[in-house]
Amino acid sequence: MSKDYKKQKFDQVLPGGINEWPVVELSRNREAFIKEVAEESIRRIKAQNKSRDALIEEIETTVYREKLRIKRNPWAVDPPDEQKFLNSVKARLVDISNSDEEEEKNRILDQILSEFVIRYADEIAGNFKKSRYRMARSIVTFGFARLLNASRARGFWSIFSTQYTLQDKIHITGQVDQIRTLAKKGTIIMVPTHFSNLDSILIGWVINALGLPAFIYGAGLNLFNIKIFAYFMNSLGAYKVDRRKKNMLYLETLKTYSSMAIQKGCHSLFFPGGTRSRSGQIEKRLKLGLLSTAIEAQRINYQKGKRDELEKIFVVPVTLNYNFVLEAPSLIKQYLKLQGQERYYVENDEYSTSYKISAFLLKFFTKGSDISVSIGRAMDVLGNFVDDQGQSYDKSGRVIDTQEYFTHDGKIISSNPQREDEYTRMLSERIVEEYHKINKVFASHLVAFTAFVIFQRQFKKLDLYNLLRLPEEDLSIPYEEFKTAFESVLAKVHRMYNAGEIGVSPYLTGDVDKIINHGLKNVGMYHAKRPLIKTKRGDITTQDLNLLYYYHNRLSGYNLEKYV
Repeated sequence: MSKDYKKQKFDQVLPGGINEWPVVELSRNREAFIKEVAEESIRRIKAQNKSRDALIEEIETTVYREKLRIKRNPWAVDPPDEQKFLNSVKARLVDISNSDEEEEKNRILDQILSEFVIRYADEIAGNFKKSRYRMARSIVTFGFARLLNASRARGFWSIFSTQYTLQDKIHITGQVDQIRTLAKKGTIIMVPTHFSNLDSILIGWVINALGLPAFIYGAGLNLFNIKIFAYFMNSLGAYKVDRRKKNMLYLETLKTYSSMAIQKGCHSLFFPGGTRSRSGQIEKRLKLGLLSTAIEAQRINYQKGKRDELEKIFVVPVTLNYNFVLEAPSLIKQYLKLQGQERYYVENDEYSTSYKISAFLLKFFTKGSDISVSIGRAMDVLGNFVDDQGQSYDKSGRVIDTQEYFTHDGKIISSNPQREDEYTRMLSERIVEEYHKINKVFASHLVAFTAFVIFQRQFKKLDLYNLLRLPEEDLSIPYEEFKTAFESVLAKVHRMYNAGEIGVSPYLTGDVDKIINHGLKNVGMYHAKRPLIKTKRGDITTQDLNLLYYYHNRLSGYNLEKYV
């Protein structure tokens, strides 16, 4: 088993304290940084739209898409003057077409572009404050621990107990010592899996628990609709990502913000899956936009002469492992309805008020099942593993110099989008590989996987959608048949673990009946309809086949089906 750090207390990796954190320096100069991001974004946008007509067409497309967004999918957090601003832009575009003065056309166009980009940069930018960070950290640690004690000890006064801490519920495993060492040497880019709206707060707590400086991280703008989330997000270093905005002006500004923050040494976190996994699977394909900013930042740092291993950028995959995901019923419905059409999905947040999110948190932390956070091995931006000194190694174990990937004839190449796109693809594939290696199998995952595959075998003539339409009363597995299949899959999982191909929970050892019962108790334990239960006769059945499919998906991609 990998080392579990749940009982260990970590000192801050930077002994000078919070004032040494790069995110503090960034927030101290927030307005200047926004201006710097806007200027660089404008330069990039113009470089991609070399003629005036091309730039006008890009802005016209942006106005059209933004008006459509406001009409079809407005959010409370949207600026109240958006419609007025867009109408103003449209009127000034008409002025450009009516003007005969070349200088006047260019002036108006530059003004429109500048206003658009500054609005976007200001919206995206985080607003980290030291005092609010300390308060938010205290509230998260104290408040969640109180909920945990209330759930595990009986009686009203248990809410004031200190018997249990978050470290009793959240188990941190993996390459903890390495990430702490590398955080002193260079810039960390943490890339976790994404299953729940709680992931941002969870990973923020983990970063603090490990004694790491605060990270900047991209959080969905929709979460800022919720006052309690908005407070924590702003306090913990979040910058805002609006997934409704698909126009080039916004995406270029977002990528520029991320790249320039990384260049300034800010440890960064983003969910490369782009959004919560709606199928329940570990991400297989990553969104490359923000991921590419790590590669760009590394190249620009080399251009600036930052060649020391101490100034290197390190990418650290992380998997978040839950027995249940509160949003699972709505997520799997979205996946089944819109499979293959994610780009048309209108994000609809089911936790849209402070009251709902408070109830969400209460239910989450008063359930008894544990959470595991697995820290993977650090890589450079090309996907090569690094040692604790930050030195890169290729697959053959040979030391390599990352800078050579950005040079030609001994000189740093200023920019080569095609080459960097390929590097981004390589990095994404290595991250996905590491996700699957550090993924921790819970008993709940294994019972769900085994049961769903058995149901598929029972009705092998049905496709997935027809299978999911079957009434629950037609779905039953004799316990001994289930146990035999489960033992076979469990044995394969342990062989994979011994080969370093997957992680396993401590609950996956010992008596098989106890492992199965533990899995049945914990799988989807929050949901009104349980994905898997044992009947009074002792058989295995489901109350919600869609949910069972969701939890089964956690182990898809390992080719375990043939062991059932």
